[in-house]
Amino acid sequence: MSGETVSGKAAVAVAVANARAWLVRRTPVFWLTLSVLSCVGLFLTWFWGAWSGGLDVAETCTLLKGQKYDDAYRTEHWREPSQLFPLHNKCNASYDLVPAWVNPMLVLLAFLAVAGLIAAVWATAVRLWRLWQRCRPTSAL
Repeated sequence: MSGETVSGKAAVAVAVANARAWLVRRTPVFWLTLSVLSCVGLFLTWFWGAWSGGLDVAETCTLLKGQKYDDAYRTEHWREPSQLFPLHNKCNASYDLVPAWVNPMLVLLAFLAVAGLIAAVWATAVRLWRLWQRCRPTSAL
């Protein structure tokens, strides 16, 4: 085994240990704050995507975006703009007014919100368990 392989494995082990220690040291408030901020970002991103077409979609398509407004396509797909997820507001079959980054960002922020909430509950349970272990009376034999 070469020296580079051993030092590479040791570096990976140290990096994993540091990441694990960083995650363990986070307080429940940190995780709850992450979850709340993710929810705020989720709402703002959804709002941005939902209102990306403006009030008059035909005008937005033709004047602002330079795209042909296809009324037949919009009539056939009339439910699409009112969906909560995935967000779409198409001028025609090939052009969407909702930016391409909105739907993936909604998924990422929803995942962060749920993961932050789970981590907050977990961190609280671990802290309460440790506190209970320290404070419980020990039997003197």
